[in-house]
Amino acid sequence: MDEDEFWLLLEECRPPGADPDAERLAAALEERLSAGPVAAVAGFAERLSTALYRLDRRELGEELSGDAFLYTRAAVVADGRAAYLAVLADPRRFAPYAEEFVWAEPLLYVPDRAYRRLTGEEWPRGTAHSYESYSNAEGWGR
Repeated sequence: MDEDEFWLLLEECRPPGADPDAERLAAALEERLSAGPVAAVAGFAERLSTALYRLDRRELGEELSGDAFLYTRAAVVADGRAAYLAVLADPRRFAPYAEEFVWAEPLLYVPDRAYRRLTGEEWPRGTAHSYESYSNAEGWGR
């Protein structure tokens, strides 16, 4: 799955109306991905972890706990490509997500659940980048 396919999939699965915790988005993504192939699940996981990793930067998360920062970064991704690129270009655009506790934790579990539905097994969860908070050493100036 390339980057354009990732963002298109998010857009196609985004429900109409408010979905503050991204629960309906996550359910729709899981449904689509669990139809297969496994490569699509792995590709989605790679793109998601890379997007979250790129947002893992000191100027965005310095004041947040690890979990709050992760779930807030997930909310930016759930908001779509335009919102994501806007935050990358201008860190001040991250503030409303953090200040209003806009979280999208369910997005994080989509690959695991889709893989389990597709294969009946637990996913070994190996991606090139960790999405865990504070794992991007360059983003944190280490």
